[in-house]
Amino acid sequence: MTSTTADVAHRRDVGAGRALGAGAAAAVVAAVANVAVSAVARGPLGAGDGFVPLTPGPVVLWTTVGTVVGAVGWRLVVTRTARARAVLAVLVPAVLVLSLVPDVALLVTGSTPGQTTTGVVALMVMHVLTAAIAVTVYRRVMPAG
Repeated sequence: MTSTTADVAHRRDVGAGRALGAGAAAAVVAAVANVAVSAVARGPLGAGDGFVPLTPGPVVLWTTVGTVVGAVGWRLVVTRTARARAVLAVLVPAVLVLSLVPDVALLVTGSTPGQTTTGVVALMVMHVLTAAIAVTVYRRVMPAG
């Protein structure tokens, strides 16, 4: 599938403000979802409150950073390549897998106070949930074609 000049021109209309707005919108929805996952992990699933990465402050902070950085990256791809959809089809899963590397390292090393397997798995679930929410928002606000 090839892109026409009109397709590329349309994609180039995605402004930085629109990308930041998409990142912020994704951040709000994903942060609420992730705080809920965190609460379930720390409560009924028994991960405990001692694992700081599962507490609301870090959850909201890193969810926001991830979604805003993701929106900027998505915008760069959409505005700079005629094959944005194909690039994103490879890039998004690759970035998601890379985002799980620190969590896998935690599982292997057990290096964080209060850490449990349940807590680390909850972090992994939050990464996947954030990616799903963010991609849904980005596709709607900054279509790849």
